[in-house]
Parts: sequence; C-alpha cells; structure tokens
Amino acid sequence: MKAIHKEIDSRHHELPDKHIKTLYLGGGTPSLLSVDEIKALLDKSAQYYDFDSEIEITLEANPDDLNTSFLKELSKSGVNRLSIGTQSFFEDDLKLMNRAHTSGEAEDSIKRAQDFGLENISIDLIYGSSSMPIWKENLQKAIALQIPHVSSYALTVEPKTALAKWIKDKVVKAPNEEVQNEEFYYMSEFLKEQGFIHYEISNFAKEGFYSKHNSAYWKGKPYLGFGPSAHSYNGGNIRSWNIANNALYIKGLSENTRNFEEEQLSPKDQLNELVMIGLRTIWGVDMTKIQSTFEKDIQEEFLYLLNSKKEEGLIVEDSGYLKIPEKHWFLADGIASDLFLV
Repeated sequence: MKAIHKEIDSRHHELPDKHIKTLYLGGGTPSLLSVDEIKALLDKSAQYYDFDSEIEITLEANPDDLNTSFLKELSKSGVNRLSIGTQSFFEDDLKLMNRAHTSGEAEDSIKRAQDFGLENISIDLIYGSSSMPIWKENLQKAIALQIPHVSSYALTVEPKTALAKWIKDKVVKAPNEEVQNEEFYYMSEFLKEQGFIHYEISNFAKEGFYSKHNSAYWKGKPYLGFGPSAHSYNGGNIRSWNIANNALYIKGLSENTRNFEEEQLSPKDQLNELVMIGLRTIWGVDMTKIQSTFEKDIQEEFLYLLNSKKEEGLIVEDSGYLKIPEKHWFLADGIASDLFLV
C-alpha cells in the first residue's frame, strides 16, 4: 500500500486531464483490503485529481469478503459501485470453477450490499459450465435480485489450473463451444426482454448503468493504472504496464524507480486495437476517425480486408460506423482479427 501511494505521488502528472469521471479499484481482489485502506487510496487520488460530481468509483469484490461490517463501512467510503465475482448461484458450478465462496454467499452478499444502499452492482456470470436449465436459473436469479449490470463470459480452461487437470483426468467434460454459443444467445435475448441493453459483447446494463470505466476503455480514452501489473494508456501510441511481481514492484518504488515495460504502438497496431475494441460494442468503429488518423496506404489495406467481410454480411456500415450484426457477436473476436493489419 505504501508503494502504491508513492507511485501515485510520482506519476499523477502523466494523466493530463485532472478532472476524472471514473476510478476503478480492481484487476485483483481489493475487497481484501480494509475499508480504511480503500479510503486512503481514494484520499490520495483526491490530492491530485478533481473528482466529477457524478464520478463512478468501482470496487471489485469476492462475495465472501462482503460481510456486514465491511459493507457498513464501505457504504460511507465514497465507493458507489460494486463489481462482484459471483460467477454462479449454484454450488456445483462454483466447485467446478474452484471458487472460495458458496452459492449462499453469492446471493447474500448482493442483498447485504443493497441493504446498505450500494445498488449500482455488476455481477460476473460464467456460461458454458453446466446445463441450459441451470444457466436459465442463474439469469432468472440475477433478475430477481434486481441487478442493473451483468458481465458474462464463457468458461475457459487455463493451463495449470484445477479445471485443466480434472478435464485431463476425465473427471469433468471440456467446455462445449456449441453449448456456449446457445447459452450466449439465450442470455442476450432473455436480458433484453428484461430491459437490459447489450452494449458490449460480454456486458449488459439497464439504462443509466453502463460501466463508465469500461466504456472509456472501449472508446480509446487514456487511463492511468497504479499497482503491480497495472496497465496505463496515453490514448494514442504508448501503452505501459507495471511489473507483476509484488516484491520487485515494492523494491523499485523504495529505490525511487518504477519497474515497468512499455510498448510503442505502430499505426497498424493502433488501427488493430481500434477495430478489435470497437467491433465488440454497440457503438462500433468510426470510419471518420480511421480516415482522419491513418495514412492512405493503411486505409487502403484495411478497406481491402473490410470489403470481404461486408460481402459475407459479417460487418455492416451504419451511419459511418462499422458494426458486427448481433447474430454474429459470438464470433466477433475472430471477425475482428481477420481485419488486423500485419
């Protein structure tokens, strides 16, 4: 914590606009911190930045960390949005994912947060982990709990995890892409019927509850990240990230240096990122921005690839914005990667 405070002191100037609309505590498990430590981070940030009157301050949290005493204090801290790693409301799913919390904690943590006035809640749900009936019940439970934002991802198998070993030993079956496809489109239709807007491939929100933080990221806005592994982006051609090792991160700050890596994005890299991120959203990719930002030869190379996707019906142009029709959203990453310039 001391090292993060020191990093904020030394790097705050890198974000030219001091008026901020979103502050996000996450990418790890910040709910392990005490509320006093969380408040200290907010106070340190407020030393250098002007908080918008409607700033969104999000805390990522595990359900098992959200006990009554923690939430009581958190509700007075300035944090006004929770992103809860629920994953599922069913015990078998949670065991499969090797989660620490129980199905009871998954539901109770949400109710407790709401009792303390923390109603701007996003939950993570994983599809493709069990059966369609269970998946339907998970979505119905989210509606019954009056959750205004849902982030949902397909179950993936990472190497060197318990799930990977269970699949190898044939204790459980590997995820089925056809089933995941079916559950993805069921979720999309079901949540839209319940008044949600499918505003990014993996994200659904009631009106007024879009994630301000993630929306800024998807629109290519600059951001500044503090802490081990934290990423930063200048909004143009520089991306950097802190070292992941906690001990080396702390050692660097104690010696008044920063252990980090930096990447300079070429014009093709910048276009690839613009396409990759934009095609995942309802806003799409602004063709005017492509025409005003990139040289003619890059534009021509991109248009050559784009025309074939248009002919296949995988991309349409709507009022100057490139979009993937929603019926193809499950394949969006593959469609976008076919447009990448090398």
